[in-house]
Amino acid sequence: MDIHSRAIYSGSVIISDGKIKAIEKCETESKDYILPGFVDAHVHIESSMVTPSQFAVTAVRHGTVAVVSDPHEIANVLGVPGVEFMLNDAGRVPLTFLFGAPSCVPATTFETSGASINAVETEKLLNNPQIGYLAEMMNFPGVIFGDSEVTAKVDAARKAGKLIDGHAPGLSGKDLEKYVSAGITTDHECSSINEAEEKINLGMKILIREGSAAKNLNALKPLFVSHPDNIMLCSDDLHPEMLQKGHINVVVSRLINEGYDIFEVLRSASLNPCIHYKLKTGLLRPGDNADFIVIKDLTTMKVIQTWLNGICVFDDNKVLFNAGKIDLLNRFNASRVNEKELKVKNIPGSYRIIKAFNGELFTDSFTADTGENEYLESNTATDILKIVVKDRYNDAPPAVAFINGFGLKKGAFATSVAHDSHNIIAVGTNDKQISEAINMVIDRKGGMAVVYGDKERILALPVAGIMSDKPVETVAKEYEELSELVKGLGCILDAPFMTLSFMALLVIPKLKIGDRGLFDVSAFSPTTLFID
Repeated sequence: MDIHSRAIYSGSVIISDGKIKAIEKCETESKDYILPGFVDAHVHIESSMVTPSQFAVTAVRHGTVAVVSDPHEIANVLGVPGVEFMLNDAGRVPLTFLFGAPSCVPATTFETSGASINAVETEKLLNNPQIGYLAEMMNFPGVIFGDSEVTAKVDAARKAGKLIDGHAPGLSGKDLEKYVSAGITTDHECSSINEAEEKINLGMKILIREGSAAKNLNALKPLFVSHPDNIMLCSDDLHPEMLQKGHINVVVSRLINEGYDIFEVLRSASLNPCIHYKLKTGLLRPGDNADFIVIKDLTTMKVIQTWLNGICVFDDNKVLFNAGKIDLLNRFNASRVNEKELKVKNIPGSYRIIKAFNGELFTDSFTADTGENEYLESNTATDILKIVVKDRYNDAPPAVAFINGFGLKKGAFATSVAHDSHNIIAVGTNDKQISEAINMVIDRKGGMAVVYGDKERILALPVAGIMSDKPVETVAKEYEELSELVKGLGCILDAPFMTLSFMALLVIPKLKIGDRGLFDVSAFSPTTLFID
């Protein structure tokens, strides 16, 4: 398929020294199709819970030949050494990784993270030829109001000749104009056509996100008709069980089956990100790197072969390279917790409760009477459960609050995947099992744990406490089993661990909990459990 001339014809691809020497038309019809490989224009590899090399082993099965990745999850744990780990591990496999320099580590100053990356360190990263851009600038107020540290990072990117990725959900009007004028070129947070069109009209490229945590394709797919040159496809966060089933190819197949122009769809998944990010990934032209895929048909996008730099890396359902072994690195200094630390001494009156929603990152809040008991406890009848965040980087006491919306009837579960600082977060029906779940994570220095009755189970995440060194299929299987186990304990959420992991994200409204306590995102300030 020639996406440049919008043509489909029979032909042969001639390869020499990893490059496409020629593409020759022929009369013989083929049942298979050759087309450019797919590019994920924005992804956090860490969300797949595997290392870049293990990610690559699975991604090539789905025709992915390149990813644009922001390593800010591991950066929040380990700082610059975490970014360097991602670069080194990615360098051992043939998939193209373009990593950015994380721009907002930590995400806020109201929680404890494992590391920080200041403007001086950011500038050093940007001068590294392996770093392709300044990753998503989440601190859009800092851009708009001229925060000195934010401005220094943006200026460093411009000086280095590197692109700047955006992150500005709902930003509009004069504030958006000021944000874009700083040189910010993309946004992956659009949730409506009006928002996307306003940003496109100011010169931004829109990355249409369809991942595990957030899905915007349905709202934004009319852009394939109105603004096809200004859009790309991305996953942002893709959990292991979803990566196991498919990647960008799934989104491409869906759009084609819905009747969108096949060439515009393919360009959004290949040409557009390659041009914008200046990727060296081949686009099926003479002189390009020989990066392409072979598929059975144009509706399922079932990949038969994936080629990178003239070498077939996936063929006949077999990946033809290995991820290899890595040296584990981590930062985990927390001591175990005990039940007494989770006790909440009652103050008569009322208290705040986080309200979680299925499949959503945002929360709401409500209040309830404290009652007359000496201590506040979980109440499964009203679905008001204890939620706990434990600082994993220091020997500090846990923060305890209450949450509604999980529906758990027994047991507890905990995880060290807690965006963005990745402290330990847990929810449960009683203090004993909450503490046991947290301690399982602490003992393994990272993981996802479930405690129910006298039984317990954990998925270990020994790489920075957020990734496994095992293959995707292994992690996906364990992750799905744990999720089903939690649902079996009464949890009503489709993705219990994913929802829990975002309850500590202090930049998404409305009421969240960090390691220092409750946080009112609307007021962008800490708040108290009890109401005066």
